[in-house]
Amino acid sequence: MQWQTKLPLIAILRGITPDEALVHVGAVIDAGFDAVEIPLNSPQWEQSIPAIVDAYGDKALIGAGTVLKPEQVDVLARMGCQLIVTPNIHSEVIRRAVGYGMTVCPGCATATEAFTALDAGAQALKIFPSSAFGPQYIKALKAVLPPDIAVFAVGGVTPENLAQWIDAGCAGAGLGSDLYRAGQ
Repeated sequence: MQWQTKLPLIAILRGITPDEALVHVGAVIDAGFDAVEIPLNSPQWEQSIPAIVDAYGDKALIGAGTVLKPEQVDVLARMGCQLIVTPNIHSEVIRRAVGYGMTVCPGCATATEAFTALDAGAQALKIFPSSAFGPQYIKALKAVLPPDIAVFAVGGVTPENLAQWIDAGCAGAGLGSDLYRAGQ
């Protein structure tokens, strides 16, 4: 399975509350986003995610970020999540999510981490924090990765510098604080 969205951006809505979730997710989907991530360190994500899946699961790839434990994957699968994003490589998290038929985009920083994630079944990779490495690093990393693996830059990506990441070979990027800030 490969990354299959039209817009090469993931909307990361860190800190969103259940009261804000449907309005903001509706707005980003109306703006063209078709991948939405609600990080698990957001307040009451257990309420937000199922509501978003129910309302928009047929319009966008709805998922969770900051997924750290295999048990969280089980809960998210029951909620109908389609996307799992992690800040790290945890092979069992990846394998379990793939077993549920979810798209998995784990965070990595090195070629060793990237290949460990791919060996576990990841379909895409998140280079995190991208701003610490820069576009040239991603270009070099992409040279050794399978060409069909989507690589996303996350962390420090802004509308102003997005083109640099795409030019370096990224399939897309995760937009967080430049797109949404808690309480806005």
